[in-house]
Amino acid sequence: MNKILWGLGCCLLMEIMARGAEPLILDMVHHNPGEAPYDSAYVDPAVIKEMGYNGKVYFLFESPSLAINWESVDPDILPKGSADRQWVDAKAAQIKTMQAECKEAGLSVWAQSDLMLFPKRLIEKYSIEETFGDPQNPQTEKLLRAQINEMFDQFPDLDGLVVRIGETYLHDAPYHQGAIKGKQNAETTIIPLMNILREEICVKRDKQLIFRTWRSFDDKLDAYMAVSDAVEPHANLVISIKHCEGDFHRGNPFSKVIGQGRHRQIIEVQCAREYEGKGAYPNYVINGVIEGFEEHARMPAEQINSLREFTEKTPELYAGIWTWTRGGGWGGPYINNEMWCDLNAWVVAQWAGDPSQSEAEIFNRYATERLKLNGDDVAKFRKLCLLSADAVIRGRNTTFGDMNPWWTRDQGISFPKPNEDPEKQTRSLQQKDESVAMWNEIVELAESIQWADDQTRAHAVSSAIYGRDLYEIYRSLVYLSDAEANNDPEGIKKWIKAYDEAWAVYNKLPEQYPLVSTLYTQEYERHIKTPADQYVNQLRSK
Repeated sequence: MNKILWGLGCCLLMEIMARGAEPLILDMVHHNPGEAPYDSAYVDPAVIKEMGYNGKVYFLFESPSLAINWESVDPDILPKGSADRQWVDAKAAQIKTMQAECKEAGLSVWAQSDLMLFPKRLIEKYSIEETFGDPQNPQTEKLLRAQINEMFDQFPDLDGLVVRIGETYLHDAPYHQGAIKGKQNAETTIIPLMNILREEICVKRDKQLIFRTWRSFDDKLDAYMAVSDAVEPHANLVISIKHCEGDFHRGNPFSKVIGQGRHRQIIEVQCAREYEGKGAYPNYVINGVIEGFEEHARMPAEQINSLREFTEKTPELYAGIWTWTRGGGWGGPYINNEMWCDLNAWVVAQWAGDPSQSEAEIFNRYATERLKLNGDDVAKFRKLCLLSADAVIRGRNTTFGDMNPWWTRDQGISFPKPNEDPEKQTRSLQQKDESVAMWNEIVELAESIQWADDQTRAHAVSSAIYGRDLYEIYRSLVYLSDAEANNDPEGIKKWIKAYDEAWAVYNKLPEQYPLVSTLYTQEYERHIKTPADQYVNQLRSK
């Protein structure tokens, strides 16, 4: 079977090479749903073109799926003059302008779209409230095919569609409704849906399709292989996979489906990590993404644990890289300087076009070409950035995954639970100490570098201090959690004091550095099960 699949992969690779295809190097700004769009340099197609990208993915609420008028199906679905038709027409005009600017910059145009997603009027008129999320339903299939036709007919600059079925966001889609039935079921949902899209987009229109695996078939190899075996490969069909399983958490397993099956794969990389400050502090992840994170070094030798291994072991499956330069998650922190996002994005975009390159060489080019560093400062900057990756994994989790990674996210912190295994808990405490020590070294390095200008220096130093002060808060909470678990009143008192002092120092940052990113907040409760500050206040009376 492996030899057969290998042969099919080689045939596909020969077809792709004959067509002159190059790796896809795509970027998307993932705006916070329901909020004003990010004010980001990466919204501008010309900016990402200069960085090495060859395509732009427009976010969910910039998708033609929300902007088609459905007139080929039924003019009464969105009647002219109605509020929803006016909204759709305005959205269409906005999207066409954006896509034209993208084409003018020399980039391919992609749209990320939730499926299944239809106008509320359509769902109500055709009485399909119970069936519109089922791709195997004949009427739903007919409407889906019509939707695809209208998207490409009404938006001729659209080169490809990025399909997402893991979740459905409706925060900025007041006249639409979305849902999908059995999103993790390969037989009833994924395979029939992918075959419909393959036929309509790849075959009939010779356009491109990226089908995302996230939260559907991204962490179960048997499900992935079932899809791979059931859907015939096509030069225009690519499967999208995050480099780690689940969300972008350090410590999560490297994706077991990367390098598997017979379809080309594009790898998703988050540059402003939503669980790790969103660019508010140094956090260089691309060395780990390309060469392998330290937490994945213990994987069996025969398993792929980095993008380097992926491109070397199964080059016929490598389709490219898709970054999110900004965004992911919800809320803040909100940054005023995109330096740390830019570093991650630029290095991986430069590497994606030629994976034989050394990550370190590309990194040094960034330091010299974009930051204008010289001599020993390049080595100092390299050390600072590699230390940031080490400090983050130790401060939020451990290199052995001893903590639940969901205890802090966006701009909020929940009260961490200790590991019930004493040995693992001891290791977790030790690594929190190591993280703070690393952050102190990062601050020293940032202060010692001769930056090209005062603005860059101010941001580099202040963001390093931001990271150090935040991870002091993290450390105090992990130790406080441990003291409570051990019924240690003196320890509880000691670490509450440390927690209060750490917050006092951290909250003064905007006074010292007016352009520092917005801070984490003690009042944040969104997606936080047990807000840390509320729990600490309960412990004060013990």
